[in-house]
Order: sequence, then C-alpha cells, then structure tokens
Amino acid sequence: MLTSWTADDVRAAERPLLASGVPLMERAAFALAVHVGRELRATRGRVGGARVTLLVGSGNNGGDTLHAGALLARRGAQVTALLTSDRTHAGGLDALRAAHGRVVPTLDDAAADDAAQDLARADVVLDGLLGIGGRGGVRGPGARLLARLRTLDADARPLVVAVDVPSGVGVDDGTRTGEVPDVDLTVTFGACKPALLLPPAADAAGRVEVVDLGLTLPPRPAVARLEATDVAALWPLPGRDAHKYVRGVLGVVAGSARYPGAAVLQAAGAVRAGVGMVRYLGSAGPQVLAAHPEVVVGEGRVQAWVVGSGVAPDDPEQRARVRDALSHALAHDEPAVVDAGALEILPDRVPPHVVLTPHAGELAALLVARGAHATRAEVEAAPLVHARRAHDLTGATVLLKGGTTVVVGPHGAAYAQADGPSWLATAGAGDVLGGVLGALLAGRSADAVADPTLPAALAAAAALVHGRAAHHANPGGPVSAGDVADALPAVVAGLLRA
Repeated sequence: MLTSWTADDVRAAERPLLASGVPLMERAAFALAVHVGRELRATRGRVGGARVTLLVGSGNNGGDTLHAGALLARRGAQVTALLTSDRTHAGGLDALRAAHGRVVPTLDDAAADDAAQDLARADVVLDGLLGIGGRGGVRGPGARLLARLRTLDADARPLVVAVDVPSGVGVDDGTRTGEVPDVDLTVTFGACKPALLLPPAADAAGRVEVVDLGLTLPPRPAVARLEATDVAALWPLPGRDAHKYVRGVLGVVAGSARYPGAAVLQAAGAVRAGVGMVRYLGSAGPQVLAAHPEVVVGEGRVQAWVVGSGVAPDDPEQRARVRDALSHALAHDEPAVVDAGALEILPDRVPPHVVLTPHAGELAALLVARGAHATRAEVEAAPLVHARRAHDLTGATVLLKGGTTVVVGPHGAAYAQADGPSWLATAGAGDVLGGVLGALLAGRSADAVADPTLPAALAAAAALVHGRAAHHANPGGPVSAGDVADALPAVVAGLLRA
C-alpha cells in the first residue's frame, strides 16, 4: 500500500528529531542530490559539467535545494541558483557559494526574464520554490520563471525535479493554484504527501521517490493507494464447502427500455468478478439473460445491491424498483452501491456500507441538492474536498469516478487509485465498475456492515481491479466496457496468485 501523510503530520514527526539535533535538512539534501545525479547519469551520461538550475524560494524548501545544489557543484556540475525571495535560507546559500555555485537574485520581473535563459540552457531544473508550508500558489518572480519553463519547446525542455512537492499544489488536498510545473521526478522527504497521490496535483508530480528520514508517523495515513497484495487480502475467496449463497448474492436494479446495456454490463462486471449469484430486477431481463444465462431474474434472497445505473427518468416503474431496493437494503443492513439515477432518491442519512459512485457532474448535483454549492468544474479541481463534503452530508462511502478514482469513508479513510488507462473513459465502464464493487460487497456483506471503514477499502479494490482489467483487455489501446468485463477473471486470478 502506498501511504501519505499531511503536512502537519510530517512537521509533528520532524520536531522531536530536530530537537535532538538530527540534521534532517542535510539528509534530505544529500538524498536529493543522489537522485538528481542518478537522473543526470541516465539522461546526460554524467554529472560533471551538467548544467543545474535551482529555483529557490524562502524557507526550508529553498534550503534543501541550495544544499543539494552545493553537493552537485562539488561533483563538477555547473549550478546556478535563481533566488526569488529576499529571505533565502542563509546556511544553504553559504554552502552553495562555498562550492562555487552561481547565485542570481531574480527579485523583479526584468531580472526574472534575464534569468529565464538559464532555464533554457539547463540539463536539470530543481523546483524549490514552495514546500509543504507553501500557501496560495507561487507568486512574483517565481511564477514568472515557472511560466517561462512551461513555454520551452519539448526538445529543449530540461529534466524538472520537484523538491518535496511541486510548487503550487495543495499539499493535503491535491488542488492546484496558479503556475504549477509539470515535473519528471518528485523527491519527497520523510513521507509521501497526499498531493502526490491525489488529482489534479498528482498529474504534475511525475515519478515519486520517497526519502526515509526515520520519522514516526501516525498509524492512519491521510490518503492511501492500494496495491496488488492489498487487494488479494481483501478479495472474498470461496472455501471448499462454499455455495452460491455463502459466496454472496447481488441484487441488480439497473437498466431500462432505453438503456438496457447498463444492466447487461453491470451483471457482466459482477459475474466475471466472481460473485456467487446475480439476481436481476427490472425491464431489461431478456437482454440480461441473453448475455448472461447464469443470472436469475426475479425477487429472492439478496446480500448486497447495485441500484440506479441506466434507469431512465421517464421510467417510473424501474425508479420505483430502485426506491424499493434501496429501502430494503437500509431496513435489513444490506450493503448497496448507489449510482446515477438512484443518487437523486438517496435518503438524508445512510450508513457507510452504502457506497455512492458518482462522476464529477453527479457529485456536484448531489451536493447542490443538499444545500452545498458546487459545480462540475469545482469538483474536478478539488475531488477529495468535495467527496469528503458528500460523505459528511450523507454518511455514505463515496467513490468519485475519474482518471484517478477518489474514495472517502468514515474516520478519515481516503484512497486515490490511478490504475486505469485513459482509454477507460468510455461508455458503460462505470456500470462494470459497479458490478465489480457489488460483487465485493456481496461476498463480504457481514464484514462491510460490521466495519464502517471496510466499504471504502473494497471500493478502492474494485477501482484497482477495474483499471487493471482495462489495461489487460488491450494494452496501450482502446477498450470497450465489455472488453473490461471480459478481462476481469484473468486479472483477479493474477492478483490472487501474486
């Protein structure tokens, strides 16, 4: 599992080490210089003679950058520090000058424009403008330098390395403010930060390397990302004496005369993820049975539900089935996945084993209906913030679909899964995801009700499997939702063998 901690968590963990005299800045700078040297050898063939430009802000982030620059200068690199503040870290500045590095103040726009030539000539640029204490984005000369860096031709663009986090990102919530560099590598100190996992900030972070500084961090991370071994531990496995009811029966209320494919794909996701049985209720029964003869059409015993996908607004009979199924689930403590049209009829408060699966537009509409202002663009700019608002307002676990899937549950549980290719943004893919998640909830229904944090972990696991199935279906190329469903058995088997 990849784990991340907030800026406050990291600072609190650093304090006892700093108080005891541990040289954290020197350790961080040494590790940063090692990583930059490794990148220079891989991309330029050498460190000596390489041109390194430092973008230096105030505070400790600038100090880390200057100390690393001094170490690189001692190895023969040509290091230039572009200072964007009159409050530069004194110790770092002294170290760079002692190593014969070049220091250029860029405190006004004219000086920043002149210094921008160093960006075009550099082999590597270190972004040390803002660290975990930065607020409100990069301003002044630093913003101007980042803007110039962004305009460089791809062929002339230097390698860009972020020091701890890319400047301009919301460290704890993954937002972006103003100029944010698109970096190739982020070297982060002590622990991964949420911004390096969360959209949209993570899109700028490139590859992430975590430098261990020996911090003692809280037991619960701020944001996590499941990996293969985590999913294998969560997946419900049948025992030798298992039967379909032990393995879980999933009730599906989806589809309509207008959108029968939603029901077909949701059933496909559940069946191919390994649920014990799918029981379908709705008007798309003939289409579902034609595609999946193992599905049972009609009422009966159910341990979890998936409701709402493909239910047309002008289909009152199917909407009534959705309402009845959701009421039954709540009355009998049965987990439920609530998607699309069912989001509109969600009761005021529900338990965490009800998992909402909106996309950004649907989440915005849900928030507005609950009296909280939100637009689709605002949700996309701050997915974690708005998913948490939806959880706080409803009590439900929230899976916000997107290029990176964000999951929020109770007690601060949060996940960010970036497992699927961009080709996964295709019609019906969300229906397959709902079926996979429904299969997991059906297979672990009692556990999901007893442990309020488990549905969030299962939702993250479903997102991982769904994304990997898209890669498996057609590596590097386009996929359909049906392709994704067909790839599920092999992906699940591979995870369980790992």
